[in-house]
Amino acid sequence: MSSWLIYSIGFLAQILFSGRLLLQWILSEKSKRIITPSTFWKLSLFASFLLFVYGYLRDDFAIMLGQALTYYIYIRNLQLQGEWQKSPKLLQIFLIIFPVLIVIFAYNNGEYDLNKLFNNQEIPFWLLLLGIVSQVLFTLRFVYQWMVSEKLKESLLPVGFWRMSVVGASLILTYAIFRKDPVLFVGHIAGLVIYVRNIFIWKKQVDNEN
Repeated sequence: MSSWLIYSIGFLAQILFSGRLLLQWILSEKSKRIITPSTFWKLSLFASFLLFVYGYLRDDFAIMLGQALTYYIYIRNLQLQGEWQKSPKLLQIFLIIFPVLIVIFAYNNGEYDLNKLFNNQEIPFWLLLLGIVSQVLFTLRFVYQWMVSEKLKESLLPVGFWRMSVVGASLILTYAIFRKDPVLFVGHIAGLVIYVRNIFIWKKQVDNEN
């Protein structure tokens, strides 16, 4: 597949990720409190779908890992909001088994080509390690968000989510610079501003409640 098409898939995914943040931020600014619209999770799921494909096409294990860890959390949040149940059954089934289909497709003669993933000449081991650690830390924000939402039986974005986003995005930006990956760089530099802004919105929200 040509590189321009691969990058197009990646940039489309980041545009959707940025779009979800922009929408969430605008609604939060208007309401003077942190808002979690269902569209945030819908765009997240579609963008994750595309970015997983992008990572696969670039033989980038760090990107694939990051998306695989959050994919089902997006689905769970849609379930908590009652939106997942409204989608067609066939679409639900396809989205649930999609990661498995990719794994099966990537299966090569009964073995995964681990050498291709972990010994990519374009990604030194130390950089791959940085990418994996960055993606895991960045993904933990959604694990935290999911745990809080399950506890409250409501899909929401607590302040801890935004604080972890700042740390994770900063590390991924570092990885993107060394990896020379414009898709990751553009997506996370834009998101970092909104993450910080949401923390300030939360502080104002707390002050107003007190």
